Amino acid sequence: MDRYLLRRYFLFVIAVFINAFGIAFITKAMLGTSPITSVNYVLSMFTPLTMGQWTIITNLLFILLELPLMRKGELKADLRIYLLQIPITFCFGWFIDISMNTLGWLCPDAYGAKMLSLVTGCFILAVGIALEVKANVAMVAGEFFVRTISRRFSKEFGFVKLGFDVTLVALACCLSLIFMSGIYGVREGTVIAAVIVGPMVHFITPAYRLFDSWIGDNRPVPASEMAASVHPVITIAREYGSGGHELGEMLAKRLGIPFYDNQLIELAAKESGMTERFVSEREQSLSPVVVMSLIIQNYETPLEHSLSSDDALFVAQGRIIRQLAAKGPCVILGRCADYILRGYPHLLKVFCYSDLEDEVKRSIMEYGVSPGKAESEVRRINRARVAHYEYYTGNRWGDPHNYNLMINTGSIGLDAAADMIEGLYRKISD
Repeated sequence: MDRYLLRRYFLFVIAVFINAFGIAFITKAMLGTSPITSVNYVLSMFTPLTMGQWTIITNLLFILLELPLMRKGELKADLRIYLLQIPITFCFGWFIDISMNTLGWLCPDAYGAKMLSLVTGCFILAVGIALEVKANVAMVAGEFFVRTISRRFSKEFGFVKLGFDVTLVALACCLSLIFMSGIYGVREGTVIAAVIVGPMVHFITPAYRLFDSWIGDNRPVPASEMAASVHPVITIAREYGSGGHELGEMLAKRLGIPFYDNQLIELAAKESGMTERFVSEREQSLSPVVVMSLIIQNYETPLEHSLSSDDALFVAQGRIIRQLAAKGPCVILGRCADYILRGYPHLLKVFCYSDLEDEVKRSIMEYGVSPGKAESEVRRINRARVAHYEYYTGNRWGDPHNYNLMINTGSIGLDAAADMIEGLYRKISD
């Protein structure tokens, strides 16, 4: 077995233990447990079995229910991940019981202490989930079950996940009412855990880049593409109103190379089977699915495992961008191209920004935005670009460490900016 794969499995096992410890910490806060374990916790309150044992039972049930929902081709393609759910389930349940016993000393009395324990547990859970996603070799049964449903019925993963969590919490409440004559195990902590763990995961995720080399996650460009990529490629990320599109066109004309912006919409539509209007709207807005993914629990599944329409669009655009870069020199605007093409030998990554006043003025004069809405529109689109980039890359949008050149187009102008980039381009072309 590949050494990098072994290391990924090692990280995954550690992640599963951290997740179990975080869940136990949340539960010990006595403000309710996380949605995914709410049924197991309630069942453990009025039966001889522990929460970990009930976790094993319910997860094995999920695994059985997945079979009639999966098509033959899907089962064949995902057989490894499907079968891995079984040992993972037993480990997860065992880890939960070990953690609950280890935390026997944790019995906060004051409400403030309970809340502190809850938030601490949420942070521990987020650390584990981010590591699990980084390992990217397997899935826990609950997440695989949600993905199976979303694929079978062609529904957004985020919406199915939300419905799944709500169903579990409702079932936990019903069981508690029936067998204990009151609602126990589901409280405000259940809602808080559902809301804050997701943002914590996205905050923690960039720190795990330190494992990239150790687990072989630098994603080197395939040899076939590397051989074809001896030519330079320019990527331009830009704040709205900074003139990035105009700069890209200017550079492409000067250098006599293709410029890709709106053409990517048409190509991505063909690649993903979506309409061009859908692709265009998705690119310029922060979709409800992405918002939900950031807040609820669409953070536990690696991108290629969930594939919502937004994810499918990102994957399609990424494939197209790599193909275009392999064909020859070009200028590519936006679409996380600097991240998608990382590892290319002659990549010139540019970030354009400007003062808010200049961006508002340009959006009015050149983009036709009404003066009364210009500032809010600039802020809205830039927020959407930040969220999109950071959600899909785990990097900070506009961080100087991610680019070769940061240019304030408002202070130096587009002509001077083009001169600088052209000079660098011709230098790396020699």
